[in-house]
Amino acid sequence: MGTNEGGLLDKQFQKAKQQAEQQKYQQMVQSVKPKQTWLKNAIAAFMVGGAITAFAQVIQNILQAVGLAQKEAGTTTLVIMIFLGAFFTGLGIYDNLGKFAGAGSIVPITGFANSIVSPALEYKREGFVYGVAAKMFTIAGPVLVYGFLISVIIGLIAFFFQ
Repeated sequence: MGTNEGGLLDKQFQKAKQQAEQQKYQQMVQSVKPKQTWLKNAIAAFMVGGAITAFAQVIQNILQAVGLAQKEAGTTTLVIMIFLGAFFTGLGIYDNLGKFAGAGSIVPITGFANSIVSPALEYKREGFVYGVAAKMFTIAGPVLVYGFLISVIIGLIAFFFQ
């Protein structure tokens, strides 16, 4: 057996060994890899987001039944839902809901309240001014800036093209 044949066999052996190790590694990865739960996540988001908005609709219907006009009932409902989102975030309940429902808890207006209160609570140990007040709009700040900007642009378009 020549030196070329011995080297060739050694390379083939090394390649076969690497393939076996790679296959063993892939089997290990598949055994610890979490199962995809996109269907469960989508259902949870739909159910929780739907429940939040259905609850808001119930509040609005009650306010209208008590005698508020639709516009005032809608505004009052928004204020109540924002308060509840902030309140439940402060209690730590909304974060657990967000872990379960994902985007279903973020999409309604309560998610906006959560996005403002969460950073404030996270930085409360740094003091009121440098912690809570400074960090409150860390996440919600861009949303507010672009919301205000778009509302001004739409207002100007409506004013000039009336």
